[in-house]
Amino acid sequence: MARVTFREDRCKGCELCKLVCPQKIIISADYVNSLGFRPATVKEQEKCTGCTLCALICPDIVIEVEKEVEVVVGKSINERQ
Repeated sequence: MARVTFREDRCKGCELCKLVCPQKIIISADYVNSLGFRPATVKEQEKCTGCTLCALICPDIVIEVEKEVEVVVGKSINERQ
């Protein structure tokens, strides 16, 4: 599972992240941040695939994507399937 977080205090509400999200889970907040913009936020966090497209396109670097990594102990890469 992946988790997306926004530094909403720095978001300018350009909505580029909304445009590139394949899951369409990024929305504009219903409030205004300290800069006077409606920041991006996530609805249905559990639907995030961790593709990082939102973080890559963000011009203000306000998005962080965290992904869980599966650790397999005792098997070579070829044995994992």
